[in-house]
Amino acid sequence: MQRNCQTLTSEIINNDLKNKQMKKVSIIIVTYNSEKDIYDCINSIIGNSDIPLAEIELVVVDNNSIGCDTMFGKLKTLWGEDIILIKNSCNGGYGQGNNVGIRRCSAPLVLIMNPDVRLVCPIFHKAIDRFSKDKSMCMLGMKQWLTLEEPSTNSFTCTYMMNGFISTILSAICTRLDIYIAKYMHFSGSCFFINKAMFEAVGLFDESVFLYGEEDDIHYRLKHHFKDCKMVYDKSLRYLHLTKERQPDIKYEKMLIDVAVKQNKKKDYSEQKTLKNRLRCINLQIIRERLRIMHGKNNRTLLYMLEELKLYIKEKLQSRKQLK
Repeated sequence: MQRNCQTLTSEIINNDLKNKQMKKVSIIIVTYNSEKDIYDCINSIIGNSDIPLAEIELVVVDNNSIGCDTMFGKLKTLWGEDIILIKNSCNGGYGQGNNVGIRRCSAPLVLIMNPDVRLVCPIFHKAIDRFSKDKSMCMLGMKQWLTLEEPSTNSFTCTYMMNGFISTILSAICTRLDIYIAKYMHFSGSCFFINKAMFEAVGLFDESVFLYGEEDDIHYRLKHHFKDCKMVYDKSLRYLHLTKERQPDIKYEKMLIDVAVKQNKKKDYSEQKTLKNRLRCINLQIIRERLRIMHGKNNRTLLYMLEELKLYIKEKLQSRKQLK
């Protein structure tokens, strides 16, 4: 459900018009009790910027965190008075928070960035150059890493509408080969560049979705609104997403399934088809985990979660049959 949050204007540090006109890229970071991450995140921007910091507009939108005022004070010290800090009166969700920041920013190119992301190489000059030379560019995705030595398997993934067996196999092959196919895939929403004008033309983030699944929806709307828009994946541009220590989370996975159902309904793709696709994916993942256990893997946590997800989807499919 969409929540009506108000931004507290007293917490916005305004740039003057002269500074606004200098900005080449706006970085939007939404925080919610993210103080432990945000300082290292911004330090990584400072340490890896290959353009003058004066050309970067940094916008931090806080979704009504505890201790927000203290965090804002430290951020001004870290970045300088040029930072734009916006305090939401409530937590309206990830999409709503980003939309507040995008509407407030001034650069033609926007970088959406999670607070648990760390830049590890210069990315701005190449991204700005790509977008400025090719006006059909709408999005630029980058290579996601878990550590400096270990790549993530989540740089991109297949669309929610693809057949579950095909999407699982295609994702595995393309991830191994590091090949992104824009027609069938979307890249991770944790850190990506997007053309602001094009994003505004399709309505920005869907604020009715509180959290997760935004990438698939954004890709779909852009591709259908702009026939020739380009979504490019550049594996030479890298960032860390600090998710390596996260344990399998059944609540999170169930939420992803529910979001996929909601997003696909907007595309006239039935709930039953979406659930069956997810069930096919999970069945293949269960087989994979059982094979790993047969070859000596001791941790069965993921297998147990997948089996619970399988049951969850079957129950939803069964309840749908009973409603007919």
